[in-house]
Amino acid sequence: MAEGFAKTLGEGKIEVTSSGLEASRVHPTAVEVMSEIGIDISKQTSNPLSDFTAADYDAVISMCGCGVNLPTEWVTQEVFEDWDLDDPDGKPLETFHRVRDEIKERVTNLIDRLFSQVASSN
Repeated sequence: MAEGFAKTLGEGKIEVTSSGLEASRVHPTAVEVMSEIGIDISKQTSNPLSDFTAADYDAVISMCGCGVNLPTEWVTQEVFEDWDLDDPDGKPLETFHRVRDEIKERVTNLIDRLFSQVASSN
């Protein structure tokens, strides 16, 4: 869901990649709740972290409060945030809606902060 929001809200401003400690699928209910607000995440994938190089990224966001499990080079990026969000898997649809809305707010704030930093450095 975060990738979908970041690509939509940050279009033309940021590039976004989604990863996990291991490759994973996008949960069908996440696809459903995002489609309710006009964002299609059905084609997204979460590739394994080992497919990427930390130095290629300016900001790293951990979505599970599990950032301590990431290799050091990821945690020490200039912008690193560990968003401790509920995992809605196996929970009622209302939980997916709540987590979706929390993610939207955090992504919006992150994009605003990143661009205020860029503006102040120019």
